[in-house]
Amino acid sequence: MFQLSENEQELLLRHARNAVWAHLSGETRVQPDIAGGVLAESHGIFVSIHKGAELRGCIGNVHPAGPLYRIAAECAISAAVADPRFMPLTSRDFPGVTFEISVLSAMEPVEKIEDIEIGMHGLMIHKREARGLLLPQVAGAYGWTRERFLAETCRKAGLGPDEWRDGAIIFRFSALVFAEKRLQTITAS
Repeated sequence: MFQLSENEQELLLRHARNAVWAHLSGETRVQPDIAGGVLAESHGIFVSIHKGAELRGCIGNVHPAGPLYRIAAECAISAAVADPRFMPLTSRDFPGVTFEISVLSAMEPVEKIEDIEIGMHGLMIHKREARGLLLPQVAGAYGWTRERFLAETCRKAGLGPDEWRDGAIIFRFSALVFAEKRLQTITAS
């Protein structure tokens, strides 16, 4: 799993926050001048927005087509105003939220569930037209078993909780997770 320096993490978080603020306030968004390095590479990413301990929005892109810094801004705006589970964030709400970014590794097929490590791997499940994804930090935060993690990922896909057992395609991935304020890095690889 690649790494981002603390400065790169801070830059990406600041860029995501600034993009959302520009969107909410109707200002023109200023893109940073990043010509090379990891932030200019294409990686899967999710941006989560929290108000206190509560999730306020989370949107990502598993297969991005562009540089990490640009996709981070796009996902941050979508998490703020387009996550269908939440009312759109307003400029009034903005000062009370924090941002968390999860930069994803490549997806790996899961051959047997013993290959899934709670707290280390996120999951994506495909079955028929349904697809669900949960980030690595979710299962660890709730203390789930592998089977419960698989069941909850199925639910996220709109499937029955046991449908992972029959004909589902299961992928695992790791993530570099970092957040505002504490800038505490959790590396899952």
